[in-house]
Amino acid sequence: MRPERELCRQVLAEHSKSFALAGTLFPPGPRDDAAAVYAWCRRCDDGVDLAGPEAAAIALARMRTELGEIFGGARLLDPILSGFQEVTQQRQIPRCYAEDLLQGLQMDVEFVRYETMDELLLYCYRVAGTVGLMMCHVMGVGDPRALRHAAHLGMAMQLTNICRDVMEDWGRRHVYLPDEMLGAASSRELWDRRGEPLPGTLDAAVRGAVAQLLQQAATLYRSGDAGMRWLSWRCALAVRTARLVYAGIGDVVASRGHDVWAGRAIVPHSRKLLFASQAFLIGLVEAPARLFCTSRHEVPARAHRFAEDLSGDRGLG
Repeated sequence: MRPERELCRQVLAEHSKSFALAGTLFPPGPRDDAAAVYAWCRRCDDGVDLAGPEAAAIALARMRTELGEIFGGARLLDPILSGFQEVTQQRQIPRCYAEDLLQGLQMDVEFVRYETMDELLLYCYRVAGTVGLMMCHVMGVGDPRALRHAAHLGMAMQLTNICRDVMEDWGRRHVYLPDEMLGAASSRELWDRRGEPLPGTLDAAVRGAVAQLLQQAATLYRSGDAGMRWLSWRCALAVRTARLVYAGIGDVVASRGHDVWAGRAIVPHSRKLLFASQAFLIGLVEAPARLFCTSRHEVPARAHRFAEDLSGDRGLG
């Protein structure tokens, strides 16, 4: 294996135990390409988070320059950048997906305040829905009907992340809970007291917002499930395993009464293996139908954009 591909695998294994397990279930080609996409996304995310508020904008500007080099065909020495470049070229990943992801990170740099659920969904689309769309290219999904569901699955996972990481994000002065779910008084107090310990007086409001976000995630997960029929059997096994593990994280949060002070919600490895077994059994049931609706080694003819998701009903269902 080439060094850059091995490094991408190491990044995946080190930073995401959930995705690492699912990654082993992909067929060989998509397995390495998925790791390369993850490594680039992780590089971008860490580049903003670890830079600190003052340097984050500079780091993001550098990423945009790098993105121009990636899609411009420049010779890149950084193994993660070159690995991602190779995947974008071979899998015909549209540049707009990577650009949208950086737009999502721009929202983090600017500490955007989310007044409504729709505004938060835009953020989730940019930082995670786009990853689902890139993965469609990695997996050779040719039917454009799969794209909307792939974006929804990524968005569901991001909402789960937000619910799990309320305290961690608070430590970085980020608030992702929408004002409309917190209520005017609670949202004002939350934003006014950033930089302090998370106020216990907001416990009820925060728990209620987290519960609502998990409900929204459940709707998006169901949409993601509906798109599995366009994946090959092996790819569906991997994606469904990741989906079940992430939804399981949300279940842990819910089982604690949505208490964000209770510590990071974790799905133990034994339960992850159970989810993989569940995904395998579901795949067996779906196998006959999949023969008539999957396509491989093709890519959608045009890019999917967020406007196709967000409508009067938030584009779900």
